[in-house]
Amino acid sequence: MASQPKLASSRPAASSGLDRQSPAAAQGELAWSSGGTQRGRLRMRNLITLRWMVLAGEVGILGVLGVVFNFQAPYAMCFALIGASAWINLLTAVASPGQRVTGEWEAVAQLGFDILHTAGLLYLNGGMGNPFSLMLIAPITLAAATLPLAPVAVLATLGILVSGALAVLHMPLPARAGMEVALSSNYLLAAAAANISGILLIGGYVRQSAVESARMALALDVTQAVLSREQRLSALGALAAAAAHELGTPLATIAIVAKEMSRDPPTPGVKEDAELLMAQAERCREILRRLTETPDATDEVHERMSLLQLVHEVIEPHADQKDVRVEAIVTGAPGVSAPDIWRMPEVLHALTSFVENAVDFATSEVLITARFDAQGVSMEVRDDGPGFSPEVLAKLGEPYVTTRPGAEGSRTGHVGMGLGFFIAKTLLERTGARVTFQNGRPRGAVVQARWARSQIEVGAQA
Repeated sequence: MASQPKLASSRPAASSGLDRQSPAAAQGELAWSSGGTQRGRLRMRNLITLRWMVLAGEVGILGVLGVVFNFQAPYAMCFALIGASAWINLLTAVASPGQRVTGEWEAVAQLGFDILHTAGLLYLNGGMGNPFSLMLIAPITLAAATLPLAPVAVLATLGILVSGALAVLHMPLPARAGMEVALSSNYLLAAAAANISGILLIGGYVRQSAVESARMALALDVTQAVLSREQRLSALGALAAAAAHELGTPLATIAIVAKEMSRDPPTPGVKEDAELLMAQAERCREILRRLTETPDATDEVHERMSLLQLVHEVIEPHADQKDVRVEAIVTGAPGVSAPDIWRMPEVLHALTSFVENAVDFATSEVLITARFDAQGVSMEVRDDGPGFSPEVLAKLGEPYVTTRPGAEGSRTGHVGMGLGFFIAKTLLERTGARVTFQNGRPRGAVVQARWARSQIEVGAQA
């Protein structure tokens, strides 16, 4: 079976394509572009607690070296340095509320102090020949996970300079009396190079992971906001349907009573009032009839819809599009009945977004095809535009991936951030759909979503 629905638009054409987000999404992109990446920032309490843990570990290690292994080391200077750091940490804890979030450069000062403190202990205990020299990487890793790029670069530079200096300037490595170890300068330089490599590699890896995590968290927040909005709109539709159903009976009663009053009025004024009452009741009934002409008219229909109704709603905003012909087809396997599906705001929003994007980039035609068979239901949006850029096709559906070659391929000149595709794909996957993106032949873009019938059909879930 096949059908090509054609509509007269009952609402304004959508003004934004898939990559033009809702206000919440736009705010998210603004926050991202201005550096407010929504990553967790350092609280003073966390810095203070971590420093106490490091100081306690240093005291424990020095105690084991001196008492258990009887290593010779400048313990007085070591404990003096640890005591000074503990005193500074105590003053910091008293002066700063624990829940206060540190500023970027305040965090740099705190973590820079930790690097210099560790460097001081390493200087007293063999420099880069000390296996605990890797502790220099810890503050830089913490910065990479929580701070913007500039502060991280400052701390990484400090760590690199300290590593290089400790390869040349240091006191002897702790050892038992008569068993001193003299490490060659080549070994110390190699250890410094390894430490610097660790700073760059681990810091870069952690930062990249933190950035991707922040981007994903932001995009998911926007997706949740979009879904909440669509669910609120759906709830309003159900409320309108219920109101139309409940008001029908009292309006009919009012019309009947007014008609009886107009037949035998005691005065001419009563007759005029009755006729006015009848006219206003009829006007209300006409308004309710218009409500019931939409798919949201009754509770039953609001909860379920046919594939034909689905494609009607998806293409309705573009029914009056002059530059692009937007058509829809519903087709099914022979002998298989067309399913009624649940009305899900996620599906409507996502498919409408895909169609908006296709219209934005199409040359002359956009085709929406709904297919069904005994196993599944699929929706396909195809346009005859330039298609997806090859370099981003494999990454489509991830947040902040630009979806098209550039503004020259867009009817509106819009170049998005790819967040719209992420939102639409995420919403569809929440309903159990498998979403794929590909370029058509000989040109154009193709977006397809497919569900098992048990995931979307009303009868299968009832």
